[in-house]
Amino acid sequence: MIMHQTSTASTMIASLILASASPRRAELLKLLMPEFTVQPADIDERVHSTELPEHYVVRMAESKARAIVSAQPEAGEAIAVLGSDTVVVLEKECLGKPADQAQAAEMLRRLSNRSHRVMTAVCLIEPCQSMKTAVSITEVHFAKLPEHWIERYVASGEPMDKAGAYAIQGQASAWIEFIHGSYSGVMGLPLFETAQQLRAARLID
Repeated sequence: MIMHQTSTASTMIASLILASASPRRAELLKLLMPEFTVQPADIDERVHSTELPEHYVVRMAESKARAIVSAQPEAGEAIAVLGSDTVVVLEKECLGKPADQAQAAEMLRRLSNRSHRVMTAVCLIEPCQSMKTAVSITEVHFAKLPEHWIERYVASGEPMDKAGAYAIQGQASAWIEFIHGSYSGVMGLPLFETAQQLRAARLID
């Protein structure tokens, strides 16, 4: 686990905003705290040409959180904002969400019968601009994927809004031989790292 910390705060926070449109992240966050607001951030998610995957995923999580904080300065010390981002990394290449079915099928063929890494960054901005970011890195190994299964899976639509063109909690789980790391991190929000941040901010016990 990689930890990045800019400052600390001990203020009791009244509410939390999740800066993400992902229903999976919202479902996972509800396991830690039942009440929060969802407000997706509108940011440029393009990867810089020389950017390493671990730098990219941290930049995205922090940019999402900062965008929401900047959008409501009147909230002052009443809110905290949680941003998160996930990338699938094959060798040194980031595999984002597929643009179409052909690209989804090609991603799955490349992931077949080999291991890749899933990096998920989670950034919490507390009042007074205090910010903490953590990165969960998980190794995932796919068995050899039959071509007929890839075609059927892509046709189901499940891969189309997923980084790397698969959901570990969905049909693809039948072909994942093992993972080493955080299952919830692969889903999109590493619960251990997130809980650590929320406890430090006194949002949860």
